[in-house]
Amino acid sequence: MPEAGLVRSAGGVVFRQRDVLLIRVSDIKGRPVWSFPKGRLDAGETPAQAALREVLEETGWCCRIEADLSTTEYWFQREGRRFRKTVVWFKMSALEEAGVPDGEVEEVQWVDREVALGRLTYPSDVALLSQALSQGPFSR
Repeated sequence: MPEAGLVRSAGGVVFRQRDVLLIRVSDIKGRPVWSFPKGRLDAGETPAQAALREVLEETGWCCRIEADLSTTEYWFQREGRRFRKTVVWFKMSALEEAGVPDGEVEEVQWVDREVALGRLTYPSDVALLSQALSQGPFSR
């Protein structure tokens, strides 16, 4: 079996009042997936820098990190090769719309947090949103 590769990513659970920012992409089989913005770390980038950059690139929103969330880990396969992906997550607040989503994302939508809990595709994302909500309001 080919050696597994490691992919390091970071992302954000972004809030604006009672709403949370979700993205819709398609999985490898073309099915819609509702999730949070995330992406790979560039060379020399910290997880926090990557998360802010990826949220901006994928959603068009400039944000501020409010708190650390968990790190998720999962395996995926592409072109016959296995990869272990780790994603460092941050709780963020939206500051301003500063751009347009890149081509990776099919839809960006602000959704009430309760609606988001039912819309997210993966149980790990539901758990991540629940964790962010359990931290309470932002400390400003």
